[in-house]
Amino acid sequence: MSTDRPAGKARFAPPAQEELDPAERMGRDELEALQLERLRDVVTHAYQHVAPYRVKLDAAGVSPAEIRSLDDVHRLPFTTKEDLRVTYPFGMFAVPMERIARIHASSGTTGRPTVVGYTSADLDTWASLMARSLRAAGVRPGMMVHNAYGYGLFTGGLGAHAGIEALGATVVPASGGQTARQAQMIEDFAPQVVLCTPTYLLTLADALEERGVDPRSTNLRVAVLGAEPWTNEMREELETRLDLDAVDIYGLSEVMGPGVGSECIDTKDGPHLWEDHFLPEVVDPVTGEPVPDGERGELVLTTLTKEAFPVLRYRTRDLTRLLPGTARPAMRRIEKITGRSDDMIILRGVNLFPTQVEELVLAAPGLAPHYLLELTRRGKLDHLTVCVEPSSGRPADPDAAAEAEALVRRVKDSIGVSVEVRLEEPGALPRSEGKLQRVRDLRAST
Repeated sequence: MSTDRPAGKARFAPPAQEELDPAERMGRDELEALQLERLRDVVTHAYQHVAPYRVKLDAAGVSPAEIRSLDDVHRLPFTTKEDLRVTYPFGMFAVPMERIARIHASSGTTGRPTVVGYTSADLDTWASLMARSLRAAGVRPGMMVHNAYGYGLFTGGLGAHAGIEALGATVVPASGGQTARQAQMIEDFAPQVVLCTPTYLLTLADALEERGVDPRSTNLRVAVLGAEPWTNEMREELETRLDLDAVDIYGLSEVMGPGVGSECIDTKDGPHLWEDHFLPEVVDPVTGEPVPDGERGELVLTTLTKEAFPVLRYRTRDLTRLLPGTARPAMRRIEKITGRSDDMIILRGVNLFPTQVEELVLAAPGLAPHYLLELTRRGKLDHLTVCVEPSSGRPADPDAAAEAEALVRRVKDSIGVSVEVRLEEPGALPRSEGKLQRVRDLRAST
């Protein structure tokens, strides 16, 4: 990252201890005692008020009274996205509808979205955890925050909005889309902070340049980025291009929304999970068996304080590992998530994730940081085409062709699979308006 920052763009200092929430200052023993108390409460609450959980717990032979240690969480049955879909829309709610203050829903790519609900107390908790996350990321009261997460049924926009206000910062509710207008607002309003997906921040940087504005010249100092996997190579690209600190925030609608955890600006070493509200595990994605801290697997989360929509052992499909806390010593971190088990591509027996290709594209100075993976079938074999744009010039230029050939070799050497690289005209690939789909699967039509 560049060290020759313009005046006024120095890195923020971490919050002082007195600024932290009491839970952030707890010791590990105190935190685990609180977790156990809350785990017993939430299992009892789910058993008494959510019929599908009562059926599952009875089938597993586990009663709430048998939760005597944190290890007993492993006796509870998993919750999956399919469980939420088959109980659509409100079958997993634990309070009467008259107590539901807000409803959100996922995108529902299979026809039925997953629906989540919140009581007023849940919304207060969410706002406070989002404010905690933003403070950890370097945001301070009085700053102006350009919130480009989508508003509506998606949890990102409204969840972030409430946290910004709870922190005492100024929110610009930009939402998604209208990118040229957003670039103008960033130039005219001069916010210090932007919230969006990492790929949309790339799109905003492109839009600023189209306006003749150097992205490094804006007043932006911090970008709080989430809602899609992204690599440290992407972080370096964004920090260099916009001269800011890019910080990872973690969350998912089924568990709460954004603010389940956040990186701290002073370490930027993976999101700390707010363990006073969420009990994390990592399990083997195939067997479901727990793995020790430090080993890679699938993140599983149990909510500890949610009233309307308690979730027991939710399988997130996010691949990571649990690590010791650093900036918040009692709170464990997750390694930066760069892949999901359901995003994995199996190509001729080799497992790969889009972010592995992203690392290689971003390492190529002659290629733009925009790419698309196109899956087709040739004969009986799957074929992967990496669609990229040259960073300058045209696809027919000899230098661009050399970059494409070099990327083919790097993918083969690094990932162990042969791919085709297709150079596109500058600006031809989709730009993010929110979450960007990196894979286009055309195998059914080829």
